[in-house]
Parts: sequence; structure tokens; C-alpha cells
Amino acid sequence: MIFVTVGTHEQPFDRLVKEVDCLVKKGEIQEDVVVQTGYSNYEPQYCKWEKFFSYEEMEHYMKVADKVICHGGPSTFMSAMNEGKIPIVVPRLEKYGEHVNNHQLDFVKEVKNAGYKVIVVEDVSKLNVIIKESKVFSTKIESNTEHFNKLLKKEIGELLGDFG
Repeated sequence: MIFVTVGTHEQPFDRLVKEVDCLVKKGEIQEDVVVQTGYSNYEPQYCKWEKFFSYEEMEHYMKVADKVICHGGPSTFMSAMNEGKIPIVVPRLEKYGEHVNNHQLDFVKEVKNAGYKVIVVEDVSKLNVIIKESKVFSTKIESNTEHFNKLLKKEIGELLGDFG
């Protein structure tokens, strides 16, 4: 299952919603698709969709989805990452009237450049190729807390030596 979410920003994100619906229509996406359309004007014809889901529903879809396609809001793509997914991020762009500026694109590029596993898609016409060519959409992401705890445990073990 593919979960698509455009967030709750009040400007439409028809570019992404239409592209996913078109790919399903053409049979290029064969999986079930669930779309959260937000304030988009376009209503999908070939996908299950709702304007908004509850927090619990969003959590559910993030967990069960094989692939997560989302806007560039940090909370959304980081939620996908926390579920072990490699999000396909389509940032909202100013030139399409999807946001007030291009901060989503700038931020997600910085996250990717910092070494985090995200797939950034600026041109939605390439979305199908990215879905087909990308083999792995999930990964185990170790949180900083988990990493710190492992290092601390190791350090304490070394300090205590035979006394532990």
C-alpha cells in the first residue's frame, strides 16, 4: 500500500494528488493507494482518499504503508522515517502556488545532504520512475537516544570492568 499525504497547509497541492491518481488510472501504480488531500481542489477518482485523517489514522497509515509519498513538511517526512520508511518527498513549491516560498525544498535537501535517507522529487512527472527504480523504501533508523544509550552502556562496562 502507498500512503500519500499533502499535510494541512491551506494552499492546494493538486500537482501531487493529480499525478498519483493519474498513475493509478494508467496502471503504472498497481498497489492500493490512500491519499490525504488536505485543501487540494482535485478529488482523486482512482484512489481511496479523505481530505484529513485523525492523528491516529495518520499513524496507522504511516505504519502499514509500504511506501510513503509526502510533502516536504519536516514533521511528516520525519514521522515516516521514525516508522522506518524512506519517504518519497515532493516539496510544495512557490511557483505552483503550493506554499509561500521554497523552504520545504531547501530543508529536505539539507536533510538529504546531512546523510538521511529521503528521496526528493521536484518534478512529479518523474514520480513513477522513482517508485519503480527505488527498490528499498524502509530502513532501520537508530535514534540519537538509542545511539547514546549504547555508547553509555559500553562506556560503563569498560569503566566497571570485572566489577560489573
